[in-house]
Amino acid sequence: MPAQNRSEEKNSARIGPIRVGIGGWTFEPWRGTFYPEKLPKARELEYAASKLTAIEINGTFYRGQSAKSFAKWHDETPDDFIFALKGHRAIAMKKKLAETGDSLDWFINGGIAELKQKLGPILWQFAPSRSFDGEDISAFLKLLPQEVDGLPLRHALEVRHESFLCEEFLDLARRHNAAIVYADSDDYPGLAEPTADFAYLRLMRTREEEKTGYSPSDLESWAERARVLARGSVPDDLPRLTDKASTGTADPRSVFVFFIAGEKVRNPHAAMDLMARLEA
Repeated sequence: MPAQNRSEEKNSARIGPIRVGIGGWTFEPWRGTFYPEKLPKARELEYAASKLTAIEINGTFYRGQSAKSFAKWHDETPDDFIFALKGHRAIAMKKKLAETGDSLDWFINGGIAELKQKLGPILWQFAPSRSFDGEDISAFLKLLPQEVDGLPLRHALEVRHESFLCEEFLDLARRHNAAIVYADSDDYPGLAEPTADFAYLRLMRTREEEKTGYSPSDLESWAERARVLARGSVPDDLPRLTDKASTGTADPRSVFVFFIAGEKVRNPHAAMDLMARLEA
């Protein structure tokens, strides 16, 4: 076999880790549908972490959390578990992102380092009304720290306005290794551009009539898309702005898939089914 073909075959076999989870772990309708009826509430995180590989903490969007809480969550989960954090709304929703330096310092140095090796990406979710302002977004990306207490930080941007679907935004995100969140949603634009060394997906179409939220065929499709992303490429059936021939980093990357919103009661089973398909 020619050397080039051997190299291509080797690269195609390499794949980054794929982590699958849900948003938060406290939701009363999960009692009896996901959590056992008699499970103490204090053990819900422990139970969820035994079934999933990641959780997106949504509470950090609404209020500050103590260092003690982050340490507790670290200790209640397996060694290879990962937490993504939703950045505080005082930052993500501020009119001028360029003016969030003090708030960022408070958020980043407020105890998140207590998650240690379990600290995953920080998700910055912008309001649907925020349109693209290149100068302001550039300033914000420059403010985002790359480490805290020696732990590397990764940042993901969830944009919800069509004006972000432009080359300038892609260039800024690539320059700062910031992932653009792909949202599987009827309400927000979807963009699957490879702008970072990791990918972040939020799947929002779970339905009550499906026991696993998404149909088996849809979950199989998402499993294959996750594998393609983890190889450093981009699935052909996800929307992009750039030339499809430019397939991405060519290097394996981490992939985070979260079932969020939709018919929330189905999200844990959607995540577990997707995990089973990826393992198979």
